[in-house]
Amino acid sequence: MPITSTLTSENIGPGTPNEPARAAAFFAARLEFQTDVSDVHAGLPDAGFVLIDTRSRAAWEQGHIPGAVHLPTAEIAARAAEVLDPGTPVVTYCWGPGCNGSTRAALVLALAGYSVKEMIGGVEYWVREGLPLRTPEGDVVADADPLTVPVAGSSPAGARLISVAGANGPACGC
Repeated sequence: MPITSTLTSENIGPGTPNEPARAAAFFAARLEFQTDVSDVHAGLPDAGFVLIDTRSRAAWEQGHIPGAVHLPTAEIAARAAEVLDPGTPVVTYCWGPGCNGSTRAALVLALAGYSVKEMIGGVEYWVREGLPLRTPEGDVVADADPLTVPVAGSSPAGARLISVAGANGPACGC
């Protein structure tokens, strides 16, 4: 299918050869290799997988998901064998949708033979869903963002959004 700026019945939809089958395969693959914040949270702490924070040391120390293991993308090749059991599935995360560090980490782990999924949304959506973040001061929980999860008695106009990026922006390094 050629890339166009306008979607028409000629370049998308049931009339396109194999489009429904290709779409089904694509979405099935996404579900096979991605998970979301809610599913990871529901599975912790004894879900039978290891949650890997792929961000830099500075980002990890600023705040990370309780129960996660710190394994920056750049260190995976050197440290994965000492940190991970090859028989245990791995879930990677990074800052959020604007960061592909967890995708790159998942690729490195898959190439090394690990069963791996990526947690879409990253730490950004973890915080936005009102889930705990471990910081040097202890675990903190932000108000849930009604744009990401239902919040009783709240509306998007009254949403209180927070940032986990810090004053100088994200210290991603992943």
